[in-house]
Amino acid sequence: MATYNTTRYEGLVTSLSWIPSEAIEGAQRLAFDSGITHYDSPPPSEDIDLEELRLADRFRFANELRAWIDVDGTGRVTNCGYSGGGQIGSTTVKLAGLKHKFEAVQLPDIQRDPEFGDGWVRFVQTTGGRTGLPAPRRVRRRPYIQWQAPLVWTTLSLTLHADGACERALTGASRFPRHWVYDGAGTLSHKSGLTDFKDWYRQSFGRHTPWGDQDSEALVTAVETALERSLSARVMGGNKVSIERFPAGSILAKQGEPGTTVFLVLDGVIRVEHDGERLAEYGPGALLGERAHLEEGARTSTLEAVTPCRVAVVEADQLERSDLEELSEGHRREDQARY
Repeated sequence: MATYNTTRYEGLVTSLSWIPSEAIEGAQRLAFDSGITHYDSPPPSEDIDLEELRLADRFRFANELRAWIDVDGTGRVTNCGYSGGGQIGSTTVKLAGLKHKFEAVQLPDIQRDPEFGDGWVRFVQTTGGRTGLPAPRRVRRRPYIQWQAPLVWTTLSLTLHADGACERALTGASRFPRHWVYDGAGTLSHKSGLTDFKDWYRQSFGRHTPWGDQDSEALVTAVETALERSLSARVMGGNKVSIERFPAGSILAKQGEPGTTVFLVLDGVIRVEHDGERLAEYGPGALLGERAHLEEGARTSTLEAVTPCRVAVVEADQLERSDLEELSEGHRREDQARY
């Protein structure tokens, strides 16, 4: 009887969820802006250490999906399993010289039965829970106001192939806060494209969550480049920046029209079109619109808001021309590669 050696393949995908300052709207900003509680600085873009970040209060919750498969010499998957799970942080509140830490409530991780395909196995895991600070919300029955924090979560997918290949995806997530996804090496690979505080604050309870009978599809965008991160810091650190809101379907810039500004996407997704052809879609962190400044002052593409967007608008001449030229070359390569 023939015997075959078994090879084990392991995979990892991680999401970190945090609160950027631009994600909070309305009266809820008061608690953050007054220092009662705090926004979060962006997590690292590589070499993440979950325990170190948790102790430093650098994320609100994390979803760490680890899984493995055993493959015999014929390429057949003989066994598989999950490892890893969720971690949820706390909320520190400061008031009148006092400081108190509200512990969040982690709900049971949801690990679906592995899905088997032709030479692959897919694992899906949802983690999250109830945020640390209770919040009032209106309800239709007595007492009409309920003090209960909404739920937060992410749903990750990890597909392991019999040849050792691995695919990762963020398939579902709460509309708040922001979710970043990391590959097996701990490098940032994708971001959630849209935060919707109002929808989350009003709806993310009970059956409107994965622990009920619903998940929210995640709108995922690619990660900005290191150059864009550098330029973004300069844009937001300048004195002549305008923060503007654009409803879904609105046009930020129209091909052929004059333009002197560039757009830094703070939240939402923007589509780039040229001669009616869709070239690419960009999310938070992307810097767009530089070609008008570089090429005779006319917009070379149309920029359209796919979702409601918050955008920082700045005159292009506030940035170095050499940086804008490098940014433009990167956009050309990306557009051609995608379509």
